[in-house]
Amino acid sequence: MEDFARSLTDFVRDHQLWAAPIVLVLAFGESLAFISLLIPAWGALVAIGALIGVSGISFWPIWIAGGVGAALGDWLSYWFGFKFKDHVAEMWPLSRYPDLLPRGEAFVQKWGVPSVYIGRFFGPLRATVPLAAGIFEMPYWRFQLANWISALIWSAALLLFGDGISKIAEWIWRVV
Repeated sequence: MEDFARSLTDFVRDHQLWAAPIVLVLAFGESLAFISLLIPAWGALVAIGALIGVSGISFWPIWIAGGVGAALGDWLSYWFGFKFKDHVAEMWPLSRYPDLLPRGEAFVQKWGVPSVYIGRFFGPLRATVPLAAGIFEMPYWRFQLANWISALIWSAALLLFGDGISKIAEWIWRVV
């Protein structure tokens, strides 16, 4: 996974016009219930965030692309949970992780709409909270409001974290 993130970061550095579409696809995959279990992309998003300050890539289109990708991934996961309800747990790859969906369901039942905000920032919950919200038929517009706001915050947090790390590393490099 580390090699993938490094290769992708090198590609984005060399082809900056592709940065926003790549971030959109990464954030979508990271937020889509089934894909995020197989390919965690948050490391690549942080690495691309590190390029923002050092290569001159504009933050705003990358941030919006990340937020849109993440929100669309969660929206699709919600829809999938709403449509297929209890059959979701039997589908691969969730069938390989039998504890994830019950944990997500318990989390959604306990916290309600705030679970969408909280779950966005925790790996296994990020993969299951939207599914569980769909299964339990969380009100659609409440879910969407929480989904879009948390997606934009999550995208900014990852990208700014990477940018901050690169600035600290640059400062240390100059001092040492």
